[in-house]
Amino acid sequence: MAAGGLPPFHLHLDVLGLIAALAVGYEYGIRRLAGRYCPVDERPVTLRQRILFHGGLALLLIVSIWPFHDIAEQRLFMFHMVEHLMFAFVVPPMLLAGTPWWFLRTILRPVLPLVKILTRPIVALLAFNVWLAFIHVPSVVVAMDTNSMFHFFAHAILFLTAIMMWWPVMEPIPDTRTLTPIGKMGYLFLQGIVPNIPAAFMTLGSSPLYPIYETFPRLWGIDVMTDQILAGLIMKIGGTLWLWGFIGWVWFSWYNEEQRFERGPAVVPRPRR
Repeated sequence: MAAGGLPPFHLHLDVLGLIAALAVGYEYGIRRLAGRYCPVDERPVTLRQRILFHGGLALLLIVSIWPFHDIAEQRLFMFHMVEHLMFAFVVPPMLLAGTPWWFLRTILRPVLPLVKILTRPIVALLAFNVWLAFIHVPSVVVAMDTNSMFHFFAHAILFLTAIMMWWPVMEPIPDTRTLTPIGKMGYLFLQGIVPNIPAAFMTLGSSPLYPIYETFPRLWGIDVMTDQILAGLIMKIGGTLWLWGFIGWVWFSWYNEEQRFERGPAVVPRPRR
């Protein structure tokens, strides 16, 4: 297939509207509900939380609009993999860490029993990985690249199941705490197994795994097999490094907590008279 330029400009109004609604809802909701539901001894929201939440939305916006999304859908499969990496591994923990626990708990109160079931580690792990494997089946990739509504639906389910998968690690509300630090590390280790399966087929295959990308104009002189290998490496190396980074974070947080417990409360010297 001959080389081609960037896909034609396309304004993704659905994505822009959704992300704007999330950003406005976050700020407006915190302002409206803080007086009733935020504990009096806590700040309603910190600067760090705001940076994480709006930073996550910014990343979601970048990979979901022109030109990034259109390149992923009409030119290079490795851009598709970066999209999936953001939807599955990067943005969900940022949004969870950026949402004040009292605010999230207030919003979810009517469906909290269902949330408790869906975010159980085994349920969340299975739901996310089954969907992740499903959307990398060649025929499903064709459906995503040829049907924009199905593509939006597939990414929405990927994102929602990723929120479920990250929930036991991030523990965004106290009602759903289920894993010990060792349990979290084992959970994240298991999570790193399934994405390596399609990544292995992409990097080790001798022919295109997704033939539809052979029909697309090539961008920047990247042939279809190089594109496929790079996509596999992005999934394998990028995803693995990110998960192991979180394993390290859990371990150091646990270690620091144990050290504080062993030292006990700080002793404040009594002033001399």
